[in-house]
Amino acid sequence: MARTGNKNVQAKLVFLGDMGAGKTSLVLRFVKGQFSEYQESTIGAAFFTQVLSLNEATIKFDIWDTAGQERYHSLAPMYYRGAAAAVVVYDITSMDSFVRAKKWVQELQRQGNPNLIMFLAANKADLEGKRKVAAEDGDQYAKENGLVFVETSAKTAQNVNELFYEIAKRLAKANPSRTTGMKLQGRSQESGRRLFCCSA
Repeated sequence: MARTGNKNVQAKLVFLGDMGAGKTSLVLRFVKGQFSEYQESTIGAAFFTQVLSLNEATIKFDIWDTAGQERYHSLAPMYYRGAAAAVVVYDITSMDSFVRAKKWVQELQRQGNPNLIMFLAANKADLEGKRKVAAEDGDQYAKENGLVFVETSAKTAQNVNELFYEIAKRLAKANPSRTTGMKLQGRSQESGRRLFCCSA
């Protein structure tokens, strides 16, 4: 069934967080439907694209999956600059990962786009028995800082598609339809005939 008036939105989406938090695993689960137990560390950043079709829009994600190692931290602004949305990921089995996620949020709040759509993803929800960060702590931090909180598992795919669909919905809402083309407006002249002129 064809959708009339469907708009296309291209959006830069950046994933930030500590090494081993599962950023690449989340992206690969979404883009390729795959999960690898032993994912190699990202060097610098990895780039992926994926298209999501909603009723109100088609969103083309340009996804930047950044490296979590400290030595690549100075490169991060290059990837989050101009981003429409950011997902800060932490590992629920590591309090250090949560602490570093908060630092990423602070950096984005200081240097990122003021209209940036931000999500806080508590990853590895399948490891409930090893949990060190309570869901309530992540949720409360997200609420206090204007983020959307979601618990995910790249391994089981829990909330992975939901995360991306929610980002897409918010991007569609943040990018209202713009009418394209020119409007023809009639202007009457003294002679009584009408001339047409263009306006943007």
